[in-house]
Amino acid sequence: MYNILVVDDEPKIRELIRKYAIFEGHEIVEAENGMQAIELCRRHNFDIIILDVMMPELDGFSTCHEIRKICDTPVLMLSARGEEYDRIHGFELGVDDYVVKPFSPKELMLRVDAIMKRTRKAETESDAFIYERLSINFAAHTVEIDGQRIDLSPRESDLLFYMVRNKNIALSRDKLMQEVWGYDFYGDDRTLDTHVKLLRKKLKEYSRLIVTVRGVGYRFETQ
Repeated sequence: MYNILVVDDEPKIRELIRKYAIFEGHEIVEAENGMQAIELCRRHNFDIIILDVMMPELDGFSTCHEIRKICDTPVLMLSARGEEYDRIHGFELGVDDYVVKPFSPKELMLRVDAIMKRTRKAETESDAFIYERLSINFAAHTVEIDGQRIDLSPRESDLLFYMVRNKNIALSRDKLMQEVWGYDFYGDDRTLDTHVKLLRKKLKEYSRLIVTVRGVGYRFETQ
């Protein structure tokens, strides 16, 4: 059972999510705008936040930015728009997943389950990886270069950690989506490619370790 915060200015959307989530045994707290959501995050701990992008006064991106100052609760973003810019902006803010309206409530809850399973699995990891001046602590969920911490979003961390644990193995796009995102992604590679692009940028000189395998996917190569 998860304690879920649903933030959307449309009552019908909140009602749809609430009914389906309660049916699956989860607890729901609702907020109709970003300011309410921020205040709720100050006073309560949630397992995951479902956050709409297009809201009056304070949009979802700004709300996520403020929430990240308070907690690292996983965020699943909802939007009526599906442009690459929106997805990139959300991922840079640390959004875990991105669902375009209209959506299936069943698929939405499957994505919530995938995020929570991945988050809880990461909390139990206790090993580490060191390569030259690159250090990855799986337990602490941190990445450092020359002792300086690299700020990665939760999804970027999960993608990097999975590739590192399977280093020197060519990983198909489908495999990465299934293992990191936790569900079949219906053939859309743009989200994966966007995360790899952002990850390479943040890894700087160690971006060379993420090798594109033409026609297959990617490989984290240390040989």
